Amino acid sequence: MKRRSLLALLFVTAYFLVYAADLFAREYVIGSKTFTESVILGEILTQRLNTSFSAKHIAQLGGTRILWNALQKGDIDAYPEYTGTIIAEILAGQAVRNDEEMRMELAKRGIGISAPLGFANTYALGITRKTAQTLSLQTISDLARYPALRLAFSNEFMDRHDGWRGLQKAYNLPQEDVHGLEHDIAYRALAAATIDLTELYSTDAEIALDSLHILRDDRHYFPDYRAVILYRLDVPPEALRLLLSLENRIAQETMTTMNANAKRDKTPESRIATAFLKNTFGAYTLESPVTKNLAERIATRTLEHLQLVAASLLAAILIAIPLGIVAARFPRVGFVALGAAGVMQTIPSLALLVLMIPLLGIGTVPAMAALFLYSILPILRATVTGLATIPAALMESAAVLGLPPRVRLWRIELPLASPVILSGIKTAAVLNVGTATLGALIGAGGHGQPIMTGIRLADTAQILEGALPAAALALAVQGCFELLEKWAVPKGLRRR
Repeated sequence: MKRRSLLALLFVTAYFLVYAADLFAREYVIGSKTFTESVILGEILTQRLNTSFSAKHIAQLGGTRILWNALQKGDIDAYPEYTGTIIAEILAGQAVRNDEEMRMELAKRGIGISAPLGFANTYALGITRKTAQTLSLQTISDLARYPALRLAFSNEFMDRHDGWRGLQKAYNLPQEDVHGLEHDIAYRALAAATIDLTELYSTDAEIALDSLHILRDDRHYFPDYRAVILYRLDVPPEALRLLLSLENRIAQETMTTMNANAKRDKTPESRIATAFLKNTFGAYTLESPVTKNLAERIATRTLEHLQLVAASLLAAILIAIPLGIVAARFPRVGFVALGAAGVMQTIPSLALLVLMIPLLGIGTVPAMAALFLYSILPILRATVTGLATIPAALMESAAVLGLPPRVRLWRIELPLASPVILSGIKTAAVLNVGTATLGALIGAGGHGQPIMTGIRLADTAQILEGALPAAALALAVQGCFELLEKWAVPKGLRRR
């Protein structure tokens, strides 16, 4: 009996040690959307976990669907969300009537939901105070009197179930001049009077900073958007306890002030989160992350960018050139291959990135896959064209000499076609450098990260921090291929 008890004790102890080691070795991943408030909340969740565990924040991942898919797939463990978005977008068509039904529907999908964090960020429609006074606009219903108003909304709001189409139907609004814009750009367009109205978030700093006027939702169209945390149900209780400690801790005024600090004072979100946690939890200490200078940030982003471009381009070369050789030999195969690659090229790059998430998750892998698919057509087409334009007389001479097909390919055809093939590779590489900036939307890093941050914070310096190195990198890549052409292409075939 004693021996069995000892064995049981050893088993329980070993299990606890393995569980504890896994618990503390695990790195938790927090996601956030592309607007400032979500980034601040994501930073707060991450730093709260970092008091006892290892956690990282993948900021500015995109819209609701990207975050929701990443959460279900397990690429992230939690992210801040809003009840109205959950009901109208995530659980659309489920006829959810109350919080308990919402909780049950989410649990069916392996997702948990916290109690409200303490504030609501409701959708609203905003105009300048000058326009409101000139046109006597007080409610959303008043918009029906002015069909010529120029409206612009975020692309997500344009497509959401609780967005523009439903709003237009509920209020019978006649406006047709409606465009999609990035949320933060729409604010600047409103201030510049290039548009007349856009959607707001009720805690946005711009409401106070830009003297905007909110139109009253007199038909109560917008649902309640209380801020909550969505998390995977497999998050261990010890980590979940830290996340849930933020319930009812963030007041409406506090959130608005934090948004203003980021937008008006350009205070980093990490510093805002640290200050909030210290004020909320008292003796709260957290090692400040090492702040990189401009040169270090550019070097890091350049390396991330080059990894995306190099891996995707190499894979495309290894696939497209052999496929181009086959396509040149067999025209029917070429017709199908070029057609398929052409169709792939017509898919918008952002859409292709999003389509990769259910298959490959978020981060560098789906970004590389999308860039790989975009690189196929220029290299494939260049290979087919280069081989097809070799003078027939040269091919006939090679055949008369009795050279085997493999020898003709390596010694004659590919060298003769090399200038055109290299031109296709160079085109693919330069295009990849530009397209890779969109990889930041799914957490792939690179020079797109500061560009997105700059757009969100209306910070030209941040935009240039990403845009100028990306442009310089494109020029450097083109220059490298010019040098490669001088080395790889036979002297008689080089461009003069």
